[in-house]
Amino acid sequence: MHSFGQPVLDRRQARVKLAWIGIWLVFLAGPVKDLIDGGHGVTATVLGSLGLTAFVGCYLTLVFRYTTRIREWGVVYVTLAALAVLAVVLAVGMGTSWLGLFVYVAVAAGAVLPMRRAVWAIPAVTLTMMAIGTRETDAADLFPGLGVTTLLVGFAMTGVRQLIRTTVELRQARATVAQLAANEERLRLSRDLHDLLGHSLSLITLKSELAGRMLPDHPDKAAQQVADIEQVSRQALVDVREAVTGYRRLTLAGQLAGARTALTAAGIEADVPLEVPGGDAAPDEEREAALAWALREAVTNVVRHSGAKHCAVTLTRRQTLAGPVLELAVEDDGVGPSEGAAGLPSGSGHGNGLTGLRERLDAVGGVLDVASGERAGAGAGSVFGGRRRHGGDRPGFRLAARVPLLPGPAEGAAPTALGSSA
Repeated sequence: MHSFGQPVLDRRQARVKLAWIGIWLVFLAGPVKDLIDGGHGVTATVLGSLGLTAFVGCYLTLVFRYTTRIREWGVVYVTLAALAVLAVVLAVGMGTSWLGLFVYVAVAAGAVLPMRRAVWAIPAVTLTMMAIGTRETDAADLFPGLGVTTLLVGFAMTGVRQLIRTTVELRQARATVAQLAANEERLRLSRDLHDLLGHSLSLITLKSELAGRMLPDHPDKAAQQVADIEQVSRQALVDVREAVTGYRRLTLAGQLAGARTALTAAGIEADVPLEVPGGDAAPDEEREAALAWALREAVTNVVRHSGAKHCAVTLTRRQTLAGPVLELAVEDDGVGPSEGAAGLPSGSGHGNGLTGLRERLDAVGGVLDVASGERAGAGAGSVFGGRRRHGGDRPGFRLAARVPLLPGPAEGAAPTALGSSA
C-alpha cells in the first residue's frame, strides 16, 4: 500500500492513490442522479455531463498532484479557478442538486492553497454556494446541512494537507539524519584507522629504509630491522582485527530497533521495548552480543516462518540461584515450529539456527529455552498469560535466552553458569 505522504513512484502506487481519492467521488451521486432522471433537455444533459467530467478532471488534478509539494502555482490557481467556475455554472444552470460540487471546491482549496489563503477561500466558497442555493431553497434550511459540511470539510482538508506535508518533511529529515550518522561513522572509522595504522606504517617505512641502507655492509643489522618490521606489522594486524571486531559487534539496542522495523514491515504487530533496562549490573560485550544474536535469529524466524499476527519481545533482569541474569524472551502467536524452519524441526528437537544460538550462549555461560504450544503461552514471564492474544488455537512459539550479568560494586564475582529462575 502506498505510504501516507510519500510521493508516487510507480503506476501501482498511482492506482492505489487514485482509488483512495476516487472513493470520495460518491458524493457526486446527486448530480449524476439528476442527469439520469432525464429532467433536462438533450442539450442540457450533454452539456451537464461534459461539465461534470471537466469538473472531476480538475478536482483529481489538484488533489492528486498538488497536495504535497507545489512548484507550479500558476497551474494550481488556474485549475482551482476553473473548478470554482464550473461549480457555479453547473449549480446555476442545472439546479440545487448540483450544489454538492462546492464541497469539492472547498476540499481542493484546503488541499492546495496556503493556510493564509485557504482560511478566506473556504468561507467564500461556502457563501457562494449559499447565495446560489437561496434562489430556490431557504438559507436557514440550507446552511445547517450542506453549508456546515462544506465549511468543515474544507478546513479539515487543510489539516490533512498539513499532516501530509509534515510527514514528507519528517521522512526527509529522517533520511538526512541517517546520512549524517553514516558520514559520522565513516569519519570515526577513518580517525580510528589513522590512529591505529599511522604510527605503525610510518615505523615500517622508516625501518625499511634503514634496512635498505644497511644491507650491503651490515646484513646483521638489516636483519634486525626486518625482524622489527615483522613485529610491528603483526601488531598492526592485531589492532585492525580488534577494531573491526568492535565495529561488527552486535548490540541489543541496535537489534531492538531492527526488530521493530522488521516486524512492522512484515505486517506483524510488534511489542518491542525501546531500550535495554538499566541497572547497576550489565552484561559485558560478549554476553550482550550473544543476546543480540538470539534476538536477531528469533525475529528472523518469526518473520519468515511463523505466520504470526503479534510478536512480543521482553528484556527482564532476574535473580537466580547463580546470580543476576538478563533474560531476553521473544514470543509469537504463530503456527509454531515446523519442519525445515530454523527453529525446532519436528522430530529432531533442535535446528541449525537454535544449535548455533545454544553454542553462542554456552560460550558466555548463558542458557537457551524454547517452548511451543501451550507451554509457549503459559511459561513464566509470558506476555500472553496462558492464552493467545491472536490466532485462536495456533500453538505459537517462545524463545528465552539468559546471560549472567556483571556484578555491581557490592556484589561478588560474576557467575559462570546459570541456574533456574528464582
